[in-house]
Amino acid sequence: MLLVEDERHLAAGIKLNLELDGYEVDVVDSARAAAANILHGHHHAIILDIMLPDASGFEFCRRLRASGNFIPILMLTALGSAEERVRGLQAGADDYLAKPFDLDELLARVASMLRRRDWDKDPLPEPCDSLKIGTVIVDFAAFEVRRGDEELALTRLEFDLLRYFADNPGRVLSRRELQEKVWKMESCETRAPDNFVARLRKHFEDDTSHPRYFVSVRGSGYKFVPDTD
Repeated sequence: MLLVEDERHLAAGIKLNLELDGYEVDVVDSARAAAANILHGHHHAIILDIMLPDASGFEFCRRLRASGNFIPILMLTALGSAEERVRGLQAGADDYLAKPFDLDELLARVASMLRRRDWDKDPLPEPCDSLKIGTVIVDFAAFEVRRGDEELALTRLEFDLLRYFADNPGRVLSRRELQEKVWKMESCETRAPDNFVARLRKHFEDDTSHPRYFVSVRGSGYKFVPDTD
């Protein structure tokens, strides 16, 4: 995540909250620094202030889109009129948030923007009815998990989390998405996804310190990597 904001204290607060939500964040304070960072970094989204010291956020966004870069952009500004919001969207922004704003709303808008990007990129997966993870067979219809003749006891939440991973193989799932889709919680910080992924690893991984199936993606979340056979 790239945060382009020249108000130092605001930038620090946004960065802290994004990192608590599982994102890796680079912060720059000018359009020039943002352009250089985009060239040399890899970001899933940009949070862009409009009032920058060396350029307008509107113009920066237009130039980025004209170059063929369609990374999701959320604009931040003290200019909250409908006219300014329309101007930002016409410049190529995906979303627009006026200052002052609630940090929970910012986090929800970022998560929503990233979900829309994934929906546009990938077709909806077919629901998974059964799954093989190493030597373990999962029957979602019967709510059974077996390793040979041994039945593994999973809680309902562990089973629901496993099902969501199975329905989204290879896709990076943020902690917030897992909270919303599995725990049905919004705008609430919790480490439940981390704790439950650790529990799934104990059930399915041969070496929990080097997971093969439930893989951490630094700064983004987790992804399920199924067997290829």
